[in-house]
Amino acid sequence: MIWSRQFLCWVPLLLLLVEDAKASNSASGFVQNVIYSNRIVIFSKSYFPFSVRAKRILKKLNEKPFIVELDLRDDGSQIQDVLLEEVGRRTVPQVFVNGKHIGGSDDLSSSLSLRSGQLQKLLAND
Repeated sequence: MIWSRQFLCWVPLLLLLVEDAKASNSASGFVQNVIYSNRIVIFSKSYFPFSVRAKRILKKLNEKPFIVELDLRDDGSQIQDVLLEEVGRRTVPQVFVNGKHIGGSDDLSSSLSLRSGQLQKLLAND
């Protein structure tokens, strides 16, 4: 009887860990699905200046990215954790083109430069 009481004390913690794992898996699945189902994806925060800048750059190119506004989602923090695991960054924005990670706002701007032309090449690979 004593053993079962000790075990029962752990049950709420175990349930919490299981729920956390489910949320993490669903956030991971969401991120993968969004990245590979859309030509251009921006993981963003609606109020953040660098996110606004990245969206503006793509708008000037007449591109319409799929935008995930993390600050407007209940699972935004979990999605940022997944991005940290996937690309080594938790910051926003994070831009993907044709499934390839471009980086943040500065990286997007650099890949657009006439010298590199990396962004144009990726956009041409439909």
